[in-house]
Amino acid sequence: MGAAKKLTNLQIELLEVFKYDLSETQLKEIRALLADYFAEKVTHDIDQLFEAEGWGAEKIEEWSKEHMRTKYN
Repeated sequence: MGAAKKLTNLQIELLEVFKYDLSETQLKEIRALLADYFAEKVTHDIDQLFEAEGWGAEKIEEWSKEHMRTKYN
């Protein structure tokens, strides 16, 4: 059996928060908060990438026309 993985600081913090009984509504609200937080981080990083690469709407249009599916014979 392999060594147990150490919990991350986020996992520890979440365990502290979730040691209390919460209503289903509160759990849904917390999930939404976490999803919104990480979505904002991804959006920020993508915006920075587009700015650094000088990309714009044309790049998105280019990607929309790419066919990257595996060809099966």
